[in-house]
Amino acid sequence: MRFATGKTKSPAGFTLAEVLAAMLFLAIVIPAAVEALHVASLAGEVAARKGAAARIADRVLNESVVLTNWTGGGRSGTVTEGALPFRWTLTSGNWTSDNLQLLTAEVSFAAQGKEYSVRLSTLVNNSGMTGTTR
Repeated sequence: MRFATGKTKSPAGFTLAEVLAAMLFLAIVIPAAVEALHVASLAGEVAARKGAAARIADRVLNESVVLTNWTGGGRSGTVTEGALPFRWTLTSGNWTSDNLQLLTAEVSFAAQGKEYSVRLSTLVNNSGMTGTTR
C-alpha cells in the first residue's frame, strides 16, 4: 500500500513574465548581431579588395620600372580581376635627390557603394635610364 506524503508536484513551465522578458532580450540582441555580421562582411570584402589592389599596384610599378615607360608623364588604365574592375594611375615626380624619381601607383575600387584606394610608391634611379652600365 502506498500512502500520500502530502507533497504536490508543481507544474513545469515558464511564466508569462519570463517569456516576455526572453522575447524582449531577443528583440534587442538579434538586430545587434545582424548589424555586427554586416560590418564584418563589409570589412572582409574591403580587405580582400585592398589585397587585390595592392597586388595590381605592385604589378604596375614593377612593369613601369622594367619597361621605363613612366618617363612620359602620368599613365592610367583599368584592370579586371575576376569580375571586379580596378582603376589605376601612375604618376612620377622629382625626389629630393637629382638622380631619383618617385613613382606612385594608385589603385581605386568600389566596395558596397563606397570608394577606396591603395597607393604604393617606389624610388627609381634616373641615371640607370641612360643605357650605361655601372
